Amino acid sequence: MSFMGRNVEEFSNFDSLTGGGLKQICAEAASFRDQYWGKTITYSRKVFVPLTNYCRDECGYCTFVKRPGEDGARIMTPEQVMKVVSGGMEVKAKEVLFSLGEKPELRYEQVRKELAGLGFNTMIEYLHAICARVLKESSLLPHVNAGTLSESDLRLLKPVSASMGMMLENISRRLNRPGNAHFSCPDKVPVQRLRTLERAGKLSVPFTTGILIGIGETWLERLETLSAIASLHKRYGHIQEVIVQNFRAKPGTLMQNFKEPDHEDMLRTIAVARLMLPLEISLQAPPNLSEKYLDYIDSGINDWGGISPLTMDYINPECAWPMIDTLASDLEEKGYKLSERLTVYPRYVEKSHEFLDPGLSGKIEVLMQSSEIEGRVR
Repeated sequence: MSFMGRNVEEFSNFDSLTGGGLKQICAEAASFRDQYWGKTITYSRKVFVPLTNYCRDECGYCTFVKRPGEDGARIMTPEQVMKVVSGGMEVKAKEVLFSLGEKPELRYEQVRKELAGLGFNTMIEYLHAICARVLKESSLLPHVNAGTLSESDLRLLKPVSASMGMMLENISRRLNRPGNAHFSCPDKVPVQRLRTLERAGKLSVPFTTGILIGIGETWLERLETLSAIASLHKRYGHIQEVIVQNFRAKPGTLMQNFKEPDHEDMLRTIAVARLMLPLEISLQAPPNLSEKYLDYIDSGINDWGGISPLTMDYINPECAWPMIDTLASDLEEKGYKLSERLTVYPRYVEKSHEFLDPGLSGKIEVLMQSSEIEGRVR
């Protein structure tokens, strides 16, 4: 480990930090970022595939999920997926991000019937088959965001995905109580999500996770969630990136009248995350969920996550991605370079014998040779 971050107690009273104090902590975080990541801010050129918007959970802020019978509810067919993937190849994307609702077949008979019609019993089995087809028929690398996963799920998916991810969001059990963000969400029980992160660590899966701020958690609970992520990485070394994402209130949801976190809240959370997490963990924040996203650089991020030149953000369809050329120009004005990376970070490619299935290593190494790709091993 390159640097093990500071503890919860040190930042416990930073929740109202503003003015000069906020500028100071942001500058410290940005300095730490520069020491390790330099003057390069990365992104992954991707296409977004919402394999299904069925889900057994009912998060209080979500507009992505549909129930059987609702307009737009579906499982994408293999042909629909491959059409998107083909379009991704045309725009030189390297990643196909698979997002899907969690375990809908456990709740809905209609979903079980649709899966049976495709020849599968579970969404994870179908996801595995689709990822295998993407690897066989395209140059793109699958990144799987399928929520909580069992050990057998992870073992099934590892050979066909270059990396996996799941937002931890927050480890507060209060959020599962009636009236809160994760009520009626069996897959958002903190222990289940922590178990997924630990299983991924034991199986050496390059993994993305993150926190969602503004969903009813306290500042201390936010810090404890970051600490839990750091602790798991210290044990297994598998957390390649952490996302700090701001809650957006959406019409028609339980939390439509919730106050969104303000800009200063994002800046202080990003800065504290950079100081608490090991420096080798990439820190990112979504550039499409705030008009002032360039300020995140001054708080310590080194990555924008996935940006698609082809597909929208299906989780936040009202929020368009920034244009990549414009982003590069804006970063240059701030003294930074925008650079493309793969969905799996270089240091995991270097340790491919541990973190990657042999069937993926060759394909990844070919992509790493591209002049477009940020190839420094971290």
